[in-house]
Amino acid sequence: MREYCYLTAVELSDLIKAREVSVEEVIRSHLKHIEEIEDRVKAWTFLDKERVIQRAIELDEKLIGESAKGSLYGIPVGIKDIFNTYDMPTGMGSPQWEGFTPGNDARCVHYLRMNNAVFPGKTVTAEFAVHAPGKTLNPYNPEYSPGTSSSGSAAAVASFMVPLSIGTQTAGSIIRPASYCGVYGFKPSFGLIPRTGALKTADTLDTVGMFARSPQDLRLLFEVMRVWGENFPISNKILNDKLRQKKGQRPWRVAVIPELTKRFSKPYAYKAVTSLIEKLEEKNDVELVTADFPIDIEEAFEIHTTLYEKSLSYYFQREFSNTVFISKIIHGMISRGSAITVDEYTVAVEKQDLLYKRLDDFFSKYDLILTLSTQGIAPKMGDDDSFDTCFLWTLCGAPVINIPIGKGPQDMPFGVQIVGRRYNDYLLLRFSELLADYVGQRQNIFSGEEKINI
Repeated sequence: MREYCYLTAVELSDLIKAREVSVEEVIRSHLKHIEEIEDRVKAWTFLDKERVIQRAIELDEKLIGESAKGSLYGIPVGIKDIFNTYDMPTGMGSPQWEGFTPGNDARCVHYLRMNNAVFPGKTVTAEFAVHAPGKTLNPYNPEYSPGTSSSGSAAAVASFMVPLSIGTQTAGSIIRPASYCGVYGFKPSFGLIPRTGALKTADTLDTVGMFARSPQDLRLLFEVMRVWGENFPISNKILNDKLRQKKGQRPWRVAVIPELTKRFSKPYAYKAVTSLIEKLEEKNDVELVTADFPIDIEEAFEIHTTLYEKSLSYYFQREFSNTVFISKIIHGMISRGSAITVDEYTVAVEKQDLLYKRLDDFFSKYDLILTLSTQGIAPKMGDDDSFDTCFLWTLCGAPVINIPIGKGPQDMPFGVQIVGRRYNDYLLLRFSELLADYVGQRQNIFSGEEKINI
């Protein structure tokens, strides 16, 4: 059997629509690979092989005499276990909710299903998508962290179990695991992907995003999951504004901010991003500008913490009372959040709105910011994640994409992130495709033969 699991979603889609491969062949290739490596990666909390094979057969039968309908026709997609699914349980990483069956789909899952995507199962999440880690291991080395709450989704893509997966970010839970697992991760602008039917942790922060092994695959998934039409007047106007989404004939204006790049980096990672900047400076279509950051980072961190912990104390009051089945990490965050007053929370929301405007004004001069996604490679399992800038872009509602750029100590991956103006998601996706070519990582980040601990 040809190893279809090593192909990207775009490549698989082309083959399926050309009828050069059946959906069943694609799904069986991925299931076979999952069976071989899941014990070593532990990316899944639920799998139903019989159900997904039956779905593949149904899709193949639909192809008889008609064309494939839906841009994800037959493509396997991993679903983070905080999204409702009518045919699979949604446990949210907590023993208190183990086996819960919501009986409906989250809206973004519905969009995927309407485009005929196939769901092998639910990927592992941290407890309530916060900080207490799940069982997932880093595919490159099990001694190192796979990242925060969307770790199962990132690891599943990195180890070729699925070409696409979805996750969420409230602080750094898409960009961080994408960096640590060496895949592309995309946190779109706040509000562009509906959160209906997904676990709530923080109303002004929770953002739905995705993982893939190419920027083209990010675009494919984004177009399926985002909101469309005049019922969403603000995003509809800006996403269709060519002046916002295309730069024209001028060079790309890329801001490099020393305060971010130098402060939040290990020496080897700083060397790598500096080398990348030097390469970009040689390109005629890129203009790099050293800029001052318009936001006080310590103040932003305090605002983010207030919003996050107060929201947790509101949404998880019942879970908080059951100390046997809640981690010390979550218990501590909820305890601190309970002490935050409504007035303090309201002030934090107002300050967040000011940061939105401040960053938006900054992007009147630049197309994007380029900086490291994380300080470097993943920490060892059990060690704290190093402080990084991921929370800033979540707090400000800005779109951000992780792009793998190389390996650090112990041959572990890490990435850079590009950050754009809110709602300039298509402009950011265009630059991600350009940057992927610049760093020598085109459609497939890994070849099927490259050594990876799977």
